[in-house]
Amino acid sequence: MTDSPTFELAYKAARQRYSDLGVDTDAALQRLGTIPVSIHCWQGDDVGGFEGLTDDIGGGLAVTGSYPGKARTPDELRSDFEKALSLIPGTHRLNLHASYAETGGRNVERNELGPEHFQGWIDWAKDRGVGIDFNPTYFAHPRADDGFTLSHPDDGIRQFWIEHGIACRRIGAAIGAALGSPCVTNVWVPDGMKDLTVDRRRPRERLAAALDEVFAETLAPACQLDAVECKLFGIGSESYVVGSHEFYLGYAITRQKLLCLDAGHFHPTEVISDKISAVMQYLDRLLLHVSRGVRWDSDHVVILSDELQAIAQEIVRGDYLDRVHIGLDFFDASINRVAAWVIGTRAMLKALLLALLAPIDLLRQFENDGDFTSRLVMMEEQKSFPFGAVWDYYCLKSGVPVGTDWLNEVRLYEKDVLLLRSSASAPG
Repeated sequence: MTDSPTFELAYKAARQRYSDLGVDTDAALQRLGTIPVSIHCWQGDDVGGFEGLTDDIGGGLAVTGSYPGKARTPDELRSDFEKALSLIPGTHRLNLHASYAETGGRNVERNELGPEHFQGWIDWAKDRGVGIDFNPTYFAHPRADDGFTLSHPDDGIRQFWIEHGIACRRIGAAIGAALGSPCVTNVWVPDGMKDLTVDRRRPRERLAAALDEVFAETLAPACQLDAVECKLFGIGSESYVVGSHEFYLGYAITRQKLLCLDAGHFHPTEVISDKISAVMQYLDRLLLHVSRGVRWDSDHVVILSDELQAIAQEIVRGDYLDRVHIGLDFFDASINRVAAWVIGTRAMLKALLLALLAPIDLLRQFENDGDFTSRLVMMEEQKSFPFGAVWDYYCLKSGVPVGTDWLNEVRLYEKDVLLLRSSASAPG
C-alpha cells in the first residue's frame, strides 16, 4: 500500500542528493510531465483490428501467445486503454491504425475510409484530453497477400494503396483539427522479397513515385505531420525490403518528412540511439517507434534496458525533446495485454526521467576539458543515485499507483472484465 509520508521523505533526501550535483529534481519532474508517449492501440487486440478481413496479419508480422481477454470491439479496446492510462503517470496519446475503423458493420474498402469512420475514436479522445496519431494499414488485406503494396508492379493494386494513403492523411488531418494537436501519420509498407532479388531498382522507383502521390496534397502542419518508416527485413522479406533505411532517409530529407526509426527494424547489433543525433542534423523532426527486438524484430514489451536508456539519453542530451515524437510499438499476447501497456510505457518514462536527472552540464564540462576520467566516474556513480525515490514521488503526485501496486489493479480488472470475455460469446 502507498505510504505518502514515506515516499515524500525519500524524495526530499533524493532531491538534496541530486542538488549536490546541480540537478533540480522538481524541474526534471515538471519537464517529464510535458512529454507525451504515443501508446499503440494494437497491443490490446494482437494487431487484429475490426475489419474481419483475415485471421492472418501478414506483412512480416507475428503475434505469439494466447493470454485470455483480448479486446474484441472498439469499446472493449478503449476500456482497456483507459485502464492502462489510469496506471501511467502523465498525459499521453493513442496511436491508431486504419484497420481499427468503426464502420457500423458495413464493408468499407480501405481506399474509401474517411474521418467519419473514426469519429468514435475522436469523440473518445476529446472527452479524455488524449491526442491521437495514425497509421495507414498496408497489411492484413487480400491486396497485400503477395507482399507488395505501394511498390506493386500491378498499376491497379498500387493505385488502390496510393488512394488508401491519401485517405489516411486526410483522416489524420481531421483528427488533428478536431483534437487541436498535430496527428503524426506514419507510413510503413511491408514490400519486399523472401529470396534472392534480381531487380532492386524498379520497386524502389515505384515506391518513391507512389509516395509522392500519397503526399501530393498539402495539409496544414498544425493538424497533420507525415512520417515514413524503414525496415531491414521481415518474415517473407528476408532478402530484400524496398523501403530500407537508406531509401527512407533520403526520402525524408528530400521531401521534408519525419523519419521513423523503429528500435526493432535494424540488424540485431545496430541501435537507433546512435542514429538520432546523426539524422537530426538533416531533419526537423523525428518519430521513434520504441520496441524491443530479441534476435529479430520480435516486438517484445519495452523494458528499462540499456538501449532504452541510451535512446532517452540521446533525446535529452541533444535537446531534441521538442523535435522527437516518441511512440511505442510492441505486441505480446503471452501476458496480460493491459499490463504490457503499463510495463512498456512506464519503462519509457523511467528512461526519460533518468536522462533528465543526469548532471549533463557537469558531464559536458568534463568532456570539454578532456577530463575523461572524471566523466566516466560520474557516469558510473550516477547509476546508484536514488532515482527510484524520484520516480515513486512522481507517480504519487500524478495520482497513479507507486511501485508494483498497479499490478493489483490490473489483476482486479482481469478478474472483473477480461476473463469474462473468454467465457462469453464474441459480441456481434
